[in-house]
Amino acid sequence: AAVCTVIVAISLAAERFLHYGGKFLKNKNQKPLYEALQKIKEELMLLGFISLLLTVSQNGITKICVPPSVTRHMLPCSLDEKEKVTVEHLLGQDRFHFERFFSFPRRLLAETQGTETETHALAKTEFCARKNKVPLLSVEALHHLHIFIFVLAVVHVTFSVLTVIFGGARIRQWKHWEDSIAKQNYETDQVLKRKVVDVQQHDFIKGRFSGFGKDSAIVGWLKSFFKQFYGSVTKSDYVTLRHGFIMTHCKANPKFNFHKYMIRALEDDFKQVVGISWYLWVFVVIFLLLNINGWHTYFWIAFIPFILLLAVGTKLEHVITQLAHEVAEKHAAIEGELVVQPSDDHFWFHRPHFVLFLIHFILFQNAFEIAFFFWIWVTYGFDSCIMGQVCYIVPRLIIGVFIQVLCSYSTLPLYAIVTQMGTHFKAAIFREHVQVRLAGWAQEAKKKKGVKADSQAGEGSSHAVAGIQLGSVFQKRASAAEDGASVPKVEG
Repeated sequence: AAVCTVIVAISLAAERFLHYGGKFLKNKNQKPLYEALQKIKEELMLLGFISLLLTVSQNGITKICVPPSVTRHMLPCSLDEKEKVTVEHLLGQDRFHFERFFSFPRRLLAETQGTETETHALAKTEFCARKNKVPLLSVEALHHLHIFIFVLAVVHVTFSVLTVIFGGARIRQWKHWEDSIAKQNYETDQVLKRKVVDVQQHDFIKGRFSGFGKDSAIVGWLKSFFKQFYGSVTKSDYVTLRHGFIMTHCKANPKFNFHKYMIRALEDDFKQVVGISWYLWVFVVIFLLLNINGWHTYFWIAFIPFILLLAVGTKLEHVITQLAHEVAEKHAAIEGELVVQPSDDHFWFHRPHFVLFLIHFILFQNAFEIAFFFWIWVTYGFDSCIMGQVCYIVPRLIIGVFIQVLCSYSTLPLYAIVTQMGTHFKAAIFREHVQVRLAGWAQEAKKKKGVKADSQAGEGSSHAVAGIQLGSVFQKRASAAEDGASVPKVEG
């Protein structure tokens, strides 16, 4: 009763902490953090179910017996002949040599000093020994597996939250650009003034289409590669991309708050980034399988997210460069503002959403590397053979920190603005844009002349009904695309 009371009290305290934390974040309008908290709850529920399965099936798993020759292959450490460590020792049949092999005392799950527990463990070992076989997995290994899954989930969610917090802070620094544009839109002289722009002298074109190698594809890709490390998005980039989005998707509303929409779209995408999908679990299983002595698997896989992150950042920068090339090659001078044409053709597989999948994979892979490092350190010790040599450990940690910083301050802000340059817009636009359209229809109805008062009232009612019906359609489309999927473009 005492043990049950303590366990239940701790569990209820954790549940209340998450509950009130969610209420606090909602009151503070911290939607990204609130969504992250919901994902943490989902991960905790999944981990609780995994723990239940491991507990219920523990006896059955430890009775799965295999020939000793099977367990001599694909080991994470080499068998030390000097200490006469055998496969049976690794599986827990000789705990003394097993502890010497890993250089630190190991503890079994629910280990006690009572002879009853020892007798029960010995019975499980003898079950396979009577068949001249060895257990496929020991109770201790099941315990460590559960800890590893828990650490992986917590580290992944934490890293994802930190990435979006720092990336969102970077994006919010662009708000003063949006405010300055809004201020110009309210100035009548600036709005009515028509000017002819020399395309080659425009800041956006000079930054993306001028200088050495402007006609060379190789030089263009190299510039895009290095651009992601400094000034990935400038004010001219933001102003031009914003104007291109508005002229394509909401031309009737030139005062559309693009920055606010971009933040909402990023929040919707964030719900997908934090979760651990089934294909990511498959990835974990594959690399656990490939953890073989001498392969240094966890050193080489550290370069996978590193290379992918550089490729994603280069591609996003190159999309902006392509938009600049299209305008510069078609026009010498333009009346009014410079307008780029968003298109899915600039993205891989014509799917801007594919970039989000890659970012999700990059963050998970990086979290997997860091979680595995800490799990090995705490479970087996820093000097264990599973940890590996220092010359392989330090580069992994440096690459992990580099990925986290670059993804937060460069790649994620790039993704937030560049993926709006697709053919379609996201469901987040409906929260503000539908209201603007309905208001425009109401104003248009009021301007009708030559109609009697009762006819005007009837026409106004028909416009309102039509607006409500179309608004309902928009809401259904927005609901269908709630997870960040694109919806068809709607013209005036």
